[in-house]
Amino acid sequence: MKAYTIFVCTTCASKWENGKRVGESGGEKLLKRLKNDYHNWDLNQEFTIQPVECMSACNRSCVISFASSGKTTYLFGDISPDLTPLEVKGVFDCAGKYYVHPEGSLPWAERPQPLKKGILARIPAVNVSAEKGNIELELCN
Repeated sequence: MKAYTIFVCTTCASKWENGKRVGESGGEKLLKRLKNDYHNWDLNQEFTIQPVECMSACNRSCVISFASSGKTTYLFGDISPDLTPLEVKGVFDCAGKYYVHPEGSLPWAERPQPLKKGILARIPAVNVSAEKGNIELELCN
């Protein structure tokens, strides 16, 4: 099991008719673009790309997230489903910065395009530790 995940919302930028999704969504297009270059990425053995049916940021589509145990989780929106190869590289470069930082910190100045803008959430890590048989949750910055 890989310790790092890039979540991609596959419902983002969907077209709907009569209450049903029609055709390929923007999120599915984005997922395909990332997966096309994933195998050439030097960190593909560390990260998995996982589709998510909905990440509840519909008015800011398309949406991705970087997550790992013990690290800050980042949620990014306003990402084009039609990323250029250079922009896909930017997503992977940003994930690489997330990977090497001990807490997963991604300061704005260090984030490559297209993730400089569109940050929706920075969620602190939750660490679970056992102390004398009790489980204590600690929030870390």
